[in-house]
Amino acid sequence: MSVNTYRFNGRSNLSPPELFMYIALDQTKQQLGFADLAAAATWLLSDNDVPVSGKMKTASEGTSVMSLFLRNVIKKKTSIRLPTLTWKSFSAKGVKIIYTRSLGAFIGRTIPVVDVVFLGYDAAMIVYRSVFRYNGIVKPEDRILG
Repeated sequence: MSVNTYRFNGRSNLSPPELFMYIALDQTKQQLGFADLAAAATWLLSDNDVPVSGKMKTASEGTSVMSLFLRNVIKKKTSIRLPTLTWKSFSAKGVKIIYTRSLGAFIGRTIPVVDVVFLGYDAAMIVYRSVFRYNGIVKPEDRILG
């Protein structure tokens, strides 16, 4: 462990791990905004936590608030079957491709996928910018990845 100490945003005597934590928090604050809040909210609304009777045994249990809403608002049926991704309780283990002709169901199942990509991009940018900024501040022996 390095004995070097650093200053950041008015804090002094920071060890390299402490400095990285404060930089990462600062980058998170700069990166996240209203769009991220909306993505997180719609992602949470897409959880299959509303019980539904009459589904086949092979279907995922329950439905989401978003799916119920969009199926009622957008009642259009398409002439082709549209592919959608579904997963059980936000687990990558239970991901399935399901086809639907309901435009409301298609949109309701696509929004959470876009949300995950959007939030994943933000997470990657926060890490990248944190490492870049950290490496620009610290001495060579304290740098991450060279």
